[in-house]
Amino acid sequence: MSHKHAAPARFELHPQLASDTQPVARFPLCDVLLMDNANHPWLVLVPRVAEAEELIDLDDAQQVELMREVARASRVLQTVFQPHKLNVAALGNLVKQLHVHVIARFEDDIAWPRPVWGSADAQPYSPEALIDRIKRLSSALEA
Repeated sequence: MSHKHAAPARFELHPQLASDTQPVARFPLCDVLLMDNANHPWLVLVPRVAEAEELIDLDDAQQVELMREVARASRVLQTVFQPHKLNVAALGNLVKQLHVHVIARFEDDIAWPRPVWGSADAQPYSPEALIDRIKRLSSALEA
């Protein structure tokens, strides 16, 4: 008697995240993406775990690794941009796929002191600025 097993789900980046971001680096657990919004230095870390929507969908080791990678991304934003504050959030109200925002905030940024969501229209990077930002971040993330 043969049993049909459903193929294990494969990780795929949510289409909304794919359209709003550019790849910057690949950490052991997460893809590191740059939000295409020049208003804020803004990274998004997406664990490559199929069907993960909540932090608790990761096993203990993955949760620890995610925090390591969030800290690593945070340190890079702090080093490269010297922000007044780092905002770190996993909301997922619109995009359920687990992803963590790491955003460098400044007291003179367009949304300060409010959250970045809904406070100002995203300003896409110019192609040159996007290339420059990705180069700066990817070299700092690799270091």
